[in-house]
Amino acid sequence: MQIYNTQFHKKQEFTPIDEGKVRMYVCGPTVYDQIHIGNARTFLSFDMIRRYLMFKGYQVTFAQNLTDVDDKIINRANEQGRTPAEVAEEFSTAFIEQMRRFGILDPDIRPRATREIEAMQEMISSLIEQGNAYTVPSGDVYFSVRSDNAYGILSGRDLDRLRAGERVEVNDEKHDPFDFALWKAAKPGEPSWPSPWGAGRPGWHTECCAMIHRHLGTPIDIHGGGADLVFPHHENETAQAMCAWHTPLANVWMHAGMLRVEGDKMSKSLGNFFTLKEVLDRYPADAVRLLMLQTHYRAPLDFSFERLDGAAGTLERLATCVENLRWAADTAPQDGILSELDRSLGAAVDAAREEFVASMDDDFNSAGGLAAIFGLVSTANKYLADAGGNMETAPCLRAADMLCELSGVLGIDLAKAGAADELPAGIVDLAREQAGYAGDSASEAVNALLAARAEARASKNWGVADAIRDGIAALGLSVEDTVAGARLRMRE
Repeated sequence: MQIYNTQFHKKQEFTPIDEGKVRMYVCGPTVYDQIHIGNARTFLSFDMIRRYLMFKGYQVTFAQNLTDVDDKIINRANEQGRTPAEVAEEFSTAFIEQMRRFGILDPDIRPRATREIEAMQEMISSLIEQGNAYTVPSGDVYFSVRSDNAYGILSGRDLDRLRAGERVEVNDEKHDPFDFALWKAAKPGEPSWPSPWGAGRPGWHTECCAMIHRHLGTPIDIHGGGADLVFPHHENETAQAMCAWHTPLANVWMHAGMLRVEGDKMSKSLGNFFTLKEVLDRYPADAVRLLMLQTHYRAPLDFSFERLDGAAGTLERLATCVENLRWAADTAPQDGILSELDRSLGAAVDAAREEFVASMDDDFNSAGGLAAIFGLVSTANKYLADAGGNMETAPCLRAADMLCELSGVLGIDLAKAGAADELPAGIVDLAREQAGYAGDSASEAVNALLAARAEARASKNWGVADAIRDGIAALGLSVEDTVAGARLRMRE
């Protein structure tokens, strides 16, 4: 398996630190608002990566933090006349809810910054003792970037070439403009904790590094986040780890590409800013996943609702193919002898899995993985059309199961997407009236109606056929004629 390592700017063969196990950390959100679809793209990318590692048989320990103390949270609380803790709790809950709604697996470990203060203070004390950090009269503590000879190893940035003030905080107390805060002295009305340097709170760059070391140990196998975190956040993280514990923070650094909306940077001022909740209120989660996964995780993603409409249609086609295959397996006459068509579908199933794995082994190329799935759908649809009802159960079920398995690795549930809704009350009465059905089973009533309709159409008794169709429509259903036979679906 090849993974692109940001630190070395190339793909490398992945070798876990402990055989068969992967320790993985992805930077979580600062919880002051609903997350936007750009955040969601990053979290989806690493959910896909985690799922594939599990599919390959690795025991994955996945950690993701919640930054629940930060300037943004404090500012939002002041705007709303609330406490920072109230704001953080509201949007921590909202984040977890939307991630589950989006189909993102819960992390194994979800540390919150406000509950990890002791670990952060221990790391800061070690950095001060080793000469990598210093206190200032205001009570702040800063990391001395010049004390780390390897600073810039992740991003490739040369401090001497960077203009002071570019993406860094400049103040008179720093020894160097690029030094960053490990501990911020308390200000009136802000949350704070006691420390050896006075009451205060941790700096943003401090949190993840300390939490990784405490919960996963260092180095870990994979550290992930959005491409915007490479510098300065991840650069500062790895600098702290190297100086505090004399070990890399992670062996592999992975970063997801940015999301743009119809070619433009997402911005509230441009009116193209969308939260994940807004999008999931309008579209199925699996359709959003499908759209995002059609672009390689490292590449920029161009989002539009037109493309999302297309993804929703594609999801429906995938789910319909699975339904048709299962329908064919249940209803087609069988003689137990595989035809050339049956064998060709079986070969296509094996080829799709091989293509999927080859793509995903190449730096988690989900676009290539989806291409393998789409290829199998095309082959399966042609098989159903060409077989004309002379199909065997085994190849149909194998193809349906493989489509569900491979899509499931990407977190897309085709069985759920194509699941039939509960049959409405009245279907049995309609079958009794129009098809002479005498039982009480809703599923048997459907079969009786479809059989009566097919008989009426075959004999050109259009009045009966139309009456059955109209009765079905009155129940909120429609008849769908497929290559595998007719069936009922809920009307949109």
